[in-house]
Amino acid sequence: MSMPPYSVSPVGILHSCFKEKFAIPRQPQLAPAARGILELLPPFNTGEAVAGLEQVSHVWLIFLFHQALEDKPRLKVRPPRLGGNQSIGVFASRATHRPNGIGQSVVRLDKVETGRLHLSGIDLLDGTPILDIKPYVPYADSLPEARNAIAPQAPQAIAVSWQAAARQSAVQHAQRLQQPLCELIEQCLAQDPRPAYQQPDAQRRYGVRLWDVEVHWHYPQPGHICVLAVG
Repeated sequence: MSMPPYSVSPVGILHSCFKEKFAIPRQPQLAPAARGILELLPPFNTGEAVAGLEQVSHVWLIFLFHQALEDKPRLKVRPPRLGGNQSIGVFASRATHRPNGIGQSVVRLDKVETGRLHLSGIDLLDGTPILDIKPYVPYADSLPEARNAIAPQAPQAIAVSWQAAARQSAVQHAQRLQQPLCELIEQCLAQDPRPAYQQPDAQRRYGVRLWDVEVHWHYPQPGHICVLAVG
């Protein structure tokens, strides 16, 4: 039975610390220092729409993968968790390539303001359209007996070290931004943002922009990241 087409409109836009897709944690809560502000759009930018939300510690964000929309739906994907080389059905993964481009993340709600929600533990790109917001309900949403054999536990973090000048620069930028930038860098890089199938040599430099700061690093040895420059 065919259904008529339908459309949805965002209730808000997320202003995130992540300015590009590279280095965004692959799941929420892996980087607690990752912060953002959800700007609610009319008519939801009034106190009425968020009344009572201050009683909630976490919320579900239903959002649009606005930079991964595709005309032709994929039936199989290659999730990073399986090394990027093994295909599974799209509905067995949480890959960004979705039939309708819709994603969901549970994030921490730090502060409620009229027209704005302050969030942390996010895994969303700057400018992400938010389609809906739902309160996290622990007794219903946390299921101790649940299992997922594809991703049974969080990925193992790898070691992150700093060159002295990079650390000093990060501290200065953190003070300017009034954000936990050093923690954000370490938490994101510890997830090893490079493609799982890639084995870089020690000379190759990687870079990403967090907030308005460029971060550069390399892999001096397997399982170890060194932050080279922050500025």
